[in-house]
Amino acid sequence: MQEFLNFLTQLGTEVGLKILYGLLVLFVGLKLSKYVVKLVSKGKAFGKLELSVQHFLQSLIKILLYAAVIASACLIWGIPATAFVTIFASAGLAIGMALQGTLSNFAGGLMILIFKPFKIGDYIENGAAAGVVTDITIIYTIITTVDNKVITIPNSALSNSNITNYSTSPIRRVDITVSAAYTDDIEKVKQVLLDVADKNEKILKDPAPFARLVQQNTSSLDYTFRCWCNGADYWDVFFDMTEASKKAFTANGLSVPYPQMDVHMK
Repeated sequence: MQEFLNFLTQLGTEVGLKILYGLLVLFVGLKLSKYVVKLVSKGKAFGKLELSVQHFLQSLIKILLYAAVIASACLIWGIPATAFVTIFASAGLAIGMALQGTLSNFAGGLMILIFKPFKIGDYIENGAAAGVVTDITIIYTIITTVDNKVITIPNSALSNSNITNYSTSPIRRVDITVSAAYTDDIEKVKQVLLDVADKNEKILKDPAPFARLVQQNTSSLDYTFRCWCNGADYWDVFFDMTEASKKAFTANGLSVPYPQMDVHMK
């Protein structure tokens, strides 16, 4: 009986030490993993990468290091490597089937990083949302709308849809439709609009502003008013031109028409 008790004590001590040692490795390993990710992030070579690539690699390195630490702890606890590999393979297959969408998002994230349709800081629009890209992870892309809403979009949705990137080119064209009365002289309307554009310092001289009659509407003549500006000035120019064109019409005796109907009584 004494020998059996000694055996149990020794076994319990060995198992207990393995458990404690495994927990210690798990605790220290996870802490070191976070430190390694931070250390890699501060490297000069890493800093030269695009911000979107940096965030993606940080997430990927962190997951791989965590998996290695957990595997090490399991080996210390006595789980055979073959059994461990088998369990992970089976679990990986089951998880892969259950998380097909997640794997698709991961593949979509890789496609985004390889082909670079957008990067962090770009203003993009797809069929569902529009905003500034604030982060690209291995699964999701996060954008912030102009009214400060945060939208999380699966990478697969972005990699398989049409994306409009408003930040790729340094300059953008501002298009405004301006209506004038049928009685107003066409050449005078066009000149007034071009003068308005000439007075705005944010509007580029090359390409030159453009103003032409585009449509004879029911109650008005509609003019297309186009000008180019730096991407950061787009909305300022859009609103400035909309307001300035109305003021210029008033100052030059041009009328802004409204829907009207002539009634003939017999």
